[in-house]
Amino acid sequence: MSTSRQYELIYIVSPDATEQEVADLHAQVEASVARFGGELVKTENWGRRKMAYEIGSHKEGIYVLELINGSGELMKEIERRLRVSDRIMRYLVVRVDEELRAAERARARRKAGARQQQPQGGGEGVEAPAAATGDREDAEVL
Repeated sequence: MSTSRQYELIYIVSPDATEQEVADLHAQVEASVARFGGELVKTENWGRRKMAYEIGSHKEGIYVLELINGSGELMKEIERRLRVSDRIMRYLVVRVDEELRAAERARARRKAGARQQQPQGGGEGVEAPAAATGDREDAEVL
């Protein structure tokens, strides 16, 4: 079963890597996606950031986010390549299509609930009481 799913790939590159090395890592991911018939939806280079804890002797890393549509086999291949790369300190692959569907369902439920709470007809055809309008012809004058 080779259904296309959406994944987020975030990897941290060693801070002593050059821009060319980061571009080469991105090219490897892009080549794997093309070979397996996937789609690279978005790439964001977040740049050098301070990490929450040291990895080895590094306190900073270059963060890169990739949004990929593809199969599980594609992601296994990308993970395998990232695992053996010397420049990658950490990586994380998360399947996000289920969360997006759940968020869409919740949004639809909220919309349906908001429609049910609105008054039907919007108050059209309802007349105000005569005492409130001052139009009472039979009002008793004191």
